[in-house]
Amino acid sequence: MKNKILIVDDEFNMRNLVKIYLSKEHFEVDEARGGHDAIQMARQNSYDLLILDIMLPDIDGWEVCSAVRQTKQMPILMLTARNDVQDRVRGLNLGADDYLVKPFAPEELVARVNALLRRENVKKKETQGFPLTFEDLLIDSESREVKVKEVAVELTPKEFDILYMVANQPKRVFTRDILLDTIWEQEDFRDLRTIDTHVKNVREKLRKAGLTYNPIKTVWGVGYKFNIQD
Repeated sequence: MKNKILIVDDEFNMRNLVKIYLSKEHFEVDEARGGHDAIQMARQNSYDLLILDIMLPDIDGWEVCSAVRQTKQMPILMLTARNDVQDRVRGLNLGADDYLVKPFAPEELVARVNALLRRENVKKKETQGFPLTFEDLLIDSESREVKVKEVAVELTPKEFDILYMVANQPKRVFTRDILLDTIWEQEDFRDLRTIDTHVKNVREKLRKAGLTYNPIKTVWGVGYKFNIQD
């Protein structure tokens, strides 16, 4: 089965160029020129990866990324015309998986896409197993689903990986460096603050879903561990 990719960019020439190169690699490609269309298409279809430009005519790529992450776990590759560290931090904190600065070689984009898809497939295989169950909380590694009191909670891929990693070894304290080295690839933009943001997001999403306790405990001066309820 072909991997299905959604390209979001307001420039026709850019969308067409990316589509040509991805089609040569036997990917199935859909296109959107605006953010609102992209959000609707992402919600109505099943995509394996999203290629998302930041500068869009209606809403920016950051808003699209945040909206998509509320319901979808597919990898997101963001495109930008600026090589700004703060832009990269913002995108990654919103749930983006990789970043590519324009202008770029189409071959590099294809390589990034293949790397993201391989990484996603490896994670799915590595996390297959029996669901982890705790008080009011279920973490299913095979389906990559999280439920609070039988109600599904949507986490981003990295948010799920962090939660599953600490829950799978509940007696272990994980430093930020270990979490970053395990979940983020070497070529990713790496910032220890990103771990804190993802942990904060996990806590907030599970709290809003009705979980009455904090699932990830801060071990001051060290890192994080799973919070087992008695």
